[in-house]
Amino acid sequence: MTKSTLLFSTALLGLTFGMPSPLLAEQPVSAVQAAETETDRINAWFDEKYEEELAFSPIEQTFIGRKTDYGLIDDFSEAGADREFAWLRKTVAEMQSRFDYDKLSPEAQASYDIWSYNLEQAEAGLPYRTNRYVLHQHNGLQSFFPTFLINTHKVATEADMLAYIQRLSGVATALDQLLVRAQANAAAGTRPPRFAYEGVIDQSTKIVSGAPFDDGEPSAIWTATEAKLQGLVESGEIDEARAAVLREQAKAALISDFAPAYERIIAWYKADLPNTDPTAKGVGALADGEAFYNYRLANQTTTELTADEIHNLGLAEVARLRADMEAVKDEVGFDGDLQAFFKYIREDDRFYFSNDDAGADQYIAAAKNHIEALKKKLPDYFGILPKTDLEVRRVESFRERDGAAQHYRSGTPDGSRPGIYYAHLSDMRAMPIPTLEVIAYHEGLPGHHMQISIAQELTGLPTFRTQAGYTAYSEGWGLYAETLAKEMGGYQDPYSEFGRLTSEIWRAIRLVVDTGLHSKGWSEEQAVAYFLENSSIPEAAVRSEVRRYLVNPGQATSYKIGMIKILELRARAKQELGDKFDIRAFHDVVLGGGALPLGILEQRVDQWIAATKEA
Repeated sequence: MTKSTLLFSTALLGLTFGMPSPLLAEQPVSAVQAAETETDRINAWFDEKYEEELAFSPIEQTFIGRKTDYGLIDDFSEAGADREFAWLRKTVAEMQSRFDYDKLSPEAQASYDIWSYNLEQAEAGLPYRTNRYVLHQHNGLQSFFPTFLINTHKVATEADMLAYIQRLSGVATALDQLLVRAQANAAAGTRPPRFAYEGVIDQSTKIVSGAPFDDGEPSAIWTATEAKLQGLVESGEIDEARAAVLREQAKAALISDFAPAYERIIAWYKADLPNTDPTAKGVGALADGEAFYNYRLANQTTTELTADEIHNLGLAEVARLRADMEAVKDEVGFDGDLQAFFKYIREDDRFYFSNDDAGADQYIAAAKNHIEALKKKLPDYFGILPKTDLEVRRVESFRERDGAAQHYRSGTPDGSRPGIYYAHLSDMRAMPIPTLEVIAYHEGLPGHHMQISIAQELTGLPTFRTQAGYTAYSEGWGLYAETLAKEMGGYQDPYSEFGRLTSEIWRAIRLVVDTGLHSKGWSEEQAVAYFLENSSIPEAAVRSEVRRYLVNPGQATSYKIGMIKILELRARAKQELGDKFDIRAFHDVVLGGGALPLGILEQRVDQWIAATKEA
């Protein structure tokens, strides 16, 4: 989860409370008018509280396109976390005392429930602070900071550049705060597996390698710094003389603050490396590990499903999808069993672009073409369409990892920054062509870009609803979108259809493997073997996946759980509405309330079904 989803909510101008005038107070009001009054009051309060919450995160402010606190980095200390938690607890008590739940509209009641749910989750996680892995190899904060500065901190004025330089120094404070927390957790017996330490060391070393840190080729952060300065010169914002002064200030911040903080991270992780376990284990091996994992499952799936229930559901889904894969194998006339077919797709050159920059460019171009083709069909399936553009990019070299999962980073609500689908293409043999199409749909359209952009662009809801993030909902939608893309005309090639099944079985395997690692004592190799036995995913990607699950317990289970819930709700709506069922309306209901815990999503769909029946 990126920092932009760590806040409980997120963003618009705070509104002041408006009390009814004496004349209005003296008039009899209908139940509907009372609900509107109470709903208007609480929505204004939510926007006010959202602004207070947003103040905790300058990074989040930047993500949503604001330039408030533009030179600051968040407080990552434990004391900072305590302050935010105390604030949330206070707001829930205030909400409960100031507003009458029964007088709220159904949508406002959902907002009330979500705000309360966020506190419940925060309370549930309090006992497990020392069970968390502070830094690790999978999109860890050590790699997030330069990515954020390079791609998200935009420089259009001299003031923006000064804020950028201030943030270069501010990263050092944040890294030191994170290091303190990592050291405290290590003292409590919580260390991620050795490979995670090695990943932190490797990524941090790459970030501070090259100019201006040494005599090598310009580092990614320095290349970005130079580009931002050049942009100011070309636009006429500053002249070359001023650019030279700012360049020296940026260099000083990088050499005196930024790099030494990364060197402290590298030094401690190297020194503590011998204390890690060379054999990776799930979090069940930690103190209170079983309880921590149960909390993580509830938090990530927004359900009460147990580890055993999730494990068994995964086994059943793997069996079902294997049968569908057998059918595709037979359709293409392959002579051999499914394991042989997996091997064929993993190893045959026809299923890969060349393992070089030219092959990477071909991959990006193909992904763009698939997205553009499906984009034309969106109005047939959705009433609400996103305004924000989508770009497809290769991951920056300093954080690119062989076989790592593709990912999406959202644009701004006003559309000034596009959403971006990032692909790791350092090893093209980990990026088979059969799964290219399905990944493009999941990360782009009709997947994450569709869902997140629509949420950010919604009107009529408290702003925190438009910025909220729940993994089971968002990743459930992404996986549902893969299947929806087939209805929309995707996967014309049978090998691409096999790629779709590969992607879905991948998420079903996650249910088995994640619970296996963290609840049933599976080894890393046992997890890898199960993965390879049931999918054609290249081994490099499988190993990266399993290591991701090891450092981010429970998260990988959310995809399939969320997809199953959305499909269940769609089937229920079709059965109950019959001829009144409209796929566009269903999708608008699912996406039109922003990200939701699955239980609240179910309530929303049920209310729509009931209202449609009566219409």
